[in-house]
Amino acid sequence: MEVEEEVKRIIDEVKDLHDSAASFISSSSQQELSLRQKASAVDSSIRRLHSTLVSNKNLDPKLVEKLEEDLHRARCMLVDGETSSFLPSKPQGRFVRMFCGPVNVRALRKDVQLKVKEEYNRYRDKTALLFLFFPATLLILRSYYWGGCLPAFPVQLYEAWLLFLYAGLAMRENILRANGSDIRPWWLYHHYCAMAMALVSLTWEIKGQPNCVQKQRGVHLFLQWAMMQGVAMLLQNRYQRQRLYTRIALGKAKRMDVVWGETAGVDGQLWLLCPILFILQVFEAYVGLLLLRKTVTGVVNEWQVMVCGILLVVMAVGNFINTVETLMAKSRVKAKMKRSKSRAELN
Repeated sequence: MEVEEEVKRIIDEVKDLHDSAASFISSSSQQELSLRQKASAVDSSIRRLHSTLVSNKNLDPKLVEKLEEDLHRARCMLVDGETSSFLPSKPQGRFVRMFCGPVNVRALRKDVQLKVKEEYNRYRDKTALLFLFFPATLLILRSYYWGGCLPAFPVQLYEAWLLFLYAGLAMRENILRANGSDIRPWWLYHHYCAMAMALVSLTWEIKGQPNCVQKQRGVHLFLQWAMMQGVAMLLQNRYQRQRLYTRIALGKAKRMDVVWGETAGVDGQLWLLCPILFILQVFEAYVGLLLLRKTVTGVVNEWQVMVCGILLVVMAVGNFINTVETLMAKSRVKAKMKRSKSRAELN
């Protein structure tokens, strides 16, 4: 009988707990809806006021600049604080929906969002090392153990790893964008192109002797380019992330923003990273054009070579355009800061 009474007591407690949880969820949903409406209204007001300041030519320029800074500070507080979870989220990309279905990948708590960003940074740190050492190992083995000819299996293993790498980056960056990170759409398209290239390369027959040096010239150059890309990723992870933390502290960037290939830090880093980025882009386009030339001249007849060549050229051109656009935006910001400083000194 004691056991029977204990079971009844547990059942009653479960029912009470269920009712309490349902009541809490209902009240929380109502509060969440109210906060979402208020956050959306405030965001719309900030955008409207900013448009008014830009279009109104009768206001004092100094006053306009001060008000714009105040609005920028208010918007940073809105989009980078706990309120950001209640703002309308960016639409999830087809890539996420294809793998995860129509689920909401936006985290409601800011600490969870920042955890996603930190995991993304760790993933990039680990893959940057592999991006450097994987092709370097293949090239060393090719020179000293494989007699100048790359076997098919290690190259295909490397291509499979590239497919995994870019699929992981695309998935993580789509989720970061849904959680408020300011990642340019081009870098997602770049990852899709790289995934397609890696997938096509897996079906590409790596030819050996005779005359394998000439036949594998494109593969050899691609591995050299991959080593340079690994060096650029390591430099960027080491130096630019520190600059990003400084910008976040100054209120010029959001905590969910991340560093990517088109960005650059202070002037000293510009002199170091920009030449590397431009050399990488030129080299990438050269490898792509070399592959296309091989198919046109009949050295190789596989369709995979032509597709990989086209994708490499497209990615090189897209990277170059994004790098130039970023540098131009930085120059405009610096010019605006110099004008503000000059006016302050005159006053």
